[in-house]
Amino acid sequence: MKQILLFGAGKSATVLIDYLLSNAPRQKWHVTVADHDLMLIKSKIGKSYYATPAAIDITSDAARQPLIAEADLVLSLLPPALHIVVARDCLKLGKNLITASYIDPEIRQLAPDIEKAGLLFMYEMGLDPGIDHMSAMKLIHSIEKKGGQIYAFKSYCGGLVSPESNDNPWQYKVSWNPRNIVLAGSSGAIYREKGKIKDIPYETLFDQAKTVMVPGIGKLAFYPNRDSLNYVEVYQLENIPTFMRATLRYPDFIEGWSAIVKLGLTAEGGPFNTDNMTYFKWAAQKVTLDKHLSNEENIAGFLGVSSKSKLIRQLKFLGILNGEMINLGEQTNVSLLQHILETKLRMEPADKDMIVMLHEIEFERRNMATRLHSYMIAQGEDNLRTAMAKTVGLPMGILAKLMLSDKVELTGLHIPVMPEIYNPVLRELEDYDIRFEESFE
Repeated sequence: MKQILLFGAGKSATVLIDYLLSNAPRQKWHVTVADHDLMLIKSKIGKSYYATPAAIDITSDAARQPLIAEADLVLSLLPPALHIVVARDCLKLGKNLITASYIDPEIRQLAPDIEKAGLLFMYEMGLDPGIDHMSAMKLIHSIEKKGGQIYAFKSYCGGLVSPESNDNPWQYKVSWNPRNIVLAGSSGAIYREKGKIKDIPYETLFDQAKTVMVPGIGKLAFYPNRDSLNYVEVYQLENIPTFMRATLRYPDFIEGWSAIVKLGLTAEGGPFNTDNMTYFKWAAQKVTLDKHLSNEENIAGFLGVSSKSKLIRQLKFLGILNGEMINLGEQTNVSLLQHILETKLRMEPADKDMIVMLHEIEFERRNMATRLHSYMIAQGEDNLRTAMAKTVGLPMGILAKLMLSDKVELTGLHIPVMPEIYNPVLRELEDYDIRFEESFE
């Protein structure tokens, strides 16, 4: 039997584990799932004959390396900072690796050694990054093959709450790593628009969100992602005037998050003691308080809105404008805000999420300007088998099957932008209702 080792059993792992175990009998696989939380692993693998739980300290070489040594293929859904530890072991022990995380400078330094060892490390093999790369490259290659000249590329993706579960003033529920939600956008954004480089600092990233229309959904707001220009070379679109990758949200979320940033509640900094501290004192850390005004009026004045506004309703919903004590010991802004989001914006068992992805490509062919819209809407089943878990996990699982069936000859450090990867993966994703609709104008 082929041995698959998966690191991480969190929110994004559910559907990947389902996929691996449903394929295991026919493919003759055995799956070991490693995480620090034994009960969490068991809740995901059930009583499957084809799975083994491994509750380990991932940071321990002695616990981790023997598992990697026994594996035919390693998959990682660990927090991004831990991937490099696994990657170094895979290189040392001669194992191929698949992960949904971004290529970072540390792993890039290992690229020559990975190639030399004849191994394949496929990074960015999830949703965004992942399905976005694969679907975009399929369109780009198709346009170029027909002689089209691309001059504008915009790609949007967002994990949203489904309309039927959209029942709070934030229009948002947590369907993936909540820490990543808190830190989203914190490095600002760089992209190119009509030939000009736009460099947007974090402090203003959410201030004036623009919107796009998505068929069947309506108007969604977006903010640019990180450094979009990292991908112009990968997509072979170095010379086009407009290139942007962005995150989608419902408009109300963007407005609320802009207020959170202005209040300094995502600011990095050392831990502080929350015992005997009220939520309001924390929320008002940058506000000069007027004792004659209510909590709502003080915060509204700082934000320049009415105390009856939707923005104040959003902050009240999070419970941060009242006199309740926090009493959570040492916290940072980020850890406390993460705790609040997990508590107040959690998905209930029957809640459903939704993934929306949209590509807008403008190109010229035979002297005729054309705009291509390609969009995908994926629906979750419940708060465990979410659209996020499907779209992150299934591409990894499908590639694992291709690699273990010796259908991939690629070696080195890559992201999935080549036809031999994106064609079979996108084809099988359609079996799970993850498909793109296209229109031209």
